[in-house]
Amino acid sequence: MKTTKESIIQVSLQLFAERGFDAVSTSMIANRLGITKGALYRHFESKQAIFDAIWDRMLALDAERAAEDSVPEKQYSEDAESYRNTKGHNLCEFVNNQFDFWTEHEFARNFRRMITLEQFKSPEKTKLYQDVICAGPVQYTKDIFTELGQQGKLNSAALDMGAEVLAMQLFAPLSLVIQLYDGGMSPVVLKEHLKKITKDFEERWMRDDQ
Repeated sequence: MKTTKESIIQVSLQLFAERGFDAVSTSMIANRLGITKGALYRHFESKQAIFDAIWDRMLALDAERAAEDSVPEKQYSEDAESYRNTKGHNLCEFVNNQFDFWTEHEFARNFRRMITLEQFKSPEKTKLYQDVICAGPVQYTKDIFTELGQQGKLNSAALDMGAEVLAMQLFAPLSLVIQLYDGGMSPVVLKEHLKKITKDFEERWMRDDQ
């Protein structure tokens, strides 16, 4: 079988998810693919270059996911207008669909596992994990809620709560159900629980006329 950049990216990510980035060598990647290191280097000059390609793919997939649910694809500083046009209901649906993305989409699932393994190994990996899984999603959601509040699409109790606390309330259940999934709990049950939580969130904090 002809080795392509795509096959190298996929196999490398599988190994990184199994063992962690630092524990995998280019020799191990080449052996898994059944090729020589020279053949590997014809596509990528280093293991870091492979990781960079994985990261680029992850960013593209994340943007596609956001577009499917009509929520912002970029950071607020890059596209404030899309945050102003986002509906609260779409954001709640996005959270539900993120569970499927992080648990069922093979590439996203392996990427999440990889950065979970790597998160404490360097400040750079810690920041990457936070940007993707924790602090990044909270900031993203906070920016959306800030815009919804300014447009009168949140009720008074939500405004009193504050955009950052609302963001944490919405994303905390997603983080928990993913961890429960990793522990072996039924994804069908977890998805139903998450849907109930996000529906209650929407009814509790958002105005009917949003």
